[in-house]
Amino acid sequence: MSTIDARLRELGIALPEAAAPVANYVAFARTGTTVHVSGQIAFGPDGLMTGRVGDEVDLATAQKAARLCAINLIAQFKAACEGDLDRVVRVVKLGGFVNADPSFTDVPKVINGASDLMVDVFGEAGRHARSAVGCSVLPLNAAVEVDAVIEVQ
Repeated sequence: MSTIDARLRELGIALPEAAAPVANYVAFARTGTTVHVSGQIAFGPDGLMTGRVGDEVDLATAQKAARLCAINLIAQFKAACEGDLDRVVRVVKLGGFVNADPSFTDVPKVINGASDLMVDVFGEAGRHARSAVGCSVLPLNAAVEVDAVIEVQ
């Protein structure tokens, strides 16, 4: 078992199967040691977390949605690394998108749900640059979507 798999187990996280693309794109694209991972929405065992944050969805629930996005990203990382998460050298950047009510200004706090998990799982290698953007709508009315850039060996 890899070090990262052991860390996931300690955190009580069981990775889902990496989601297949639902349109004309790939789940991840690798060039050299850099992997760009397509946006992952907040889909978990109880289904898709939907709704507008600051209206139908509160901050704590939105942070849980961002965490689910991060779990789905890690599943894609694993697929990109042929099953060996110890090949992840660094989480370089996360891009966070929040289906936000126009009056909702805590978008960065929502994306902390994803950022915090990356650090919990990958330690210092999980610290990353980041964007956090509020938007008027996301696919399937998802509450949150997060994409990533990672470095692999």
